[in-house]
Amino acid sequence: MEGNKWFIPLIFALLISSFFIICILSTGNPFHQASVKAKDPLIFVESRLHIAPTRPITTIPRLAYLISGSSGDGESLKRTLKALYHPLNQYVVHLDLETSDEERLELLKFVKREPLFMKVGNVRVIMKSNLVTYRGPTMVTNTLHAAAILLKEGGEWDWFINLSASDYPLVTQDDLLHTLWTIPRDVNFIEHTSDLDWKEEYRGKPIIIDPGFYSLHKSDVFWVKQQRSVPTAFKLFTGSAWMMLSRPFVDYLLSGWDSLPRTLLMYYANFLSSPEGYFHTVICNVDAFRNTTVNHDLHFIAWDNPPKQHPHYLTVDDYKEMLESNAPFARKFGRNESVLDKIDSELLGRKADGFVPGSWFKGGDANETISHYILTNITSLQPGPGTQRLTSLVSGFLNDKDFHKKHCL
Repeated sequence: MEGNKWFIPLIFALLISSFFIICILSTGNPFHQASVKAKDPLIFVESRLHIAPTRPITTIPRLAYLISGSSGDGESLKRTLKALYHPLNQYVVHLDLETSDEERLELLKFVKREPLFMKVGNVRVIMKSNLVTYRGPTMVTNTLHAAAILLKEGGEWDWFINLSASDYPLVTQDDLLHTLWTIPRDVNFIEHTSDLDWKEEYRGKPIIIDPGFYSLHKSDVFWVKQQRSVPTAFKLFTGSAWMMLSRPFVDYLLSGWDSLPRTLLMYYANFLSSPEGYFHTVICNVDAFRNTTVNHDLHFIAWDNPPKQHPHYLTVDDYKEMLESNAPFARKFGRNESVLDKIDSELLGRKADGFVPGSWFKGGDANETISHYILTNITSLQPGPGTQRLTSLVSGFLNDKDFHKKHCL
């Protein structure tokens, strides 16, 4: 009797358990749907990112300039800034840390004293100066610093141009903007080649240290004993340190969707004369940009024969050759060189200490206040003779029947 007492509940429990097991098997695996989703194709983050768009070609182009200098360059930088000024453009000016506090402060006062700069608000002074070492990677980081400021605060612009206080324009900004109005805005003017020649042995393999990264006092780069092999993960390119880069490419340099710009920045941190290689190697190793290059730096530069470390200073003896180059910029000019006065009077129509006339400014006394400037028509252009020279240069590249075969060679 005692055994029969538990027999009926046991049978009942077995029946209930069997019922639940059958229900589970008939409805399938409750985790089945999640396992199917896990088999979906992988989506890489890079596939969701795209090149930054360009502004419509129907709009007047706008330029973003970096003008940099070192100790003693303050007056030259001011002159170059005024010769380049246009209300549609953006400007960052920088005197490096070797410059005295007084000279940097004077540059700031100069910008703040100029009513036009204050009214338009398109000139920015970097007051937390960088120490920039000649031939060192700190020149690259200084350029990227200015580009980042212009991307963040400079509003709409189409091309970034880096210049020094020893550069000077050979055309008006109206000439330059009018010429650029006709070309695609993803084009990059950057002189480059993969033929390193002697640079492979003397720049590609040595390892240098730039004290500008960690010191408050300027000194030359120095070499370490160990050398490295030429890279195989990317192809090295070299060229001019002066360039005009499209906004999409500048955006990629600073916030690229892959790690190449940052990888190469670290590689070139130990590369002699890295400003002549970093930008060139990046652009020519990225499929999205390699076919946007024009192999010219938009400069007239005169080298000795055989070439020395620096180009020679330009004088009136170089004037004719400057014009025949059709380039919009020239370098290197000495401080207060007389040929600058000749360029002002014959090419730019600029009075001493004044701005370059254009559709936005009809000229006048340099000491007049902003209320006397004729700021009408800043959305139109008044091209002059420089347009013809510059158009000849640019169209010569873009209209070349083999243009699309000459990228990153």
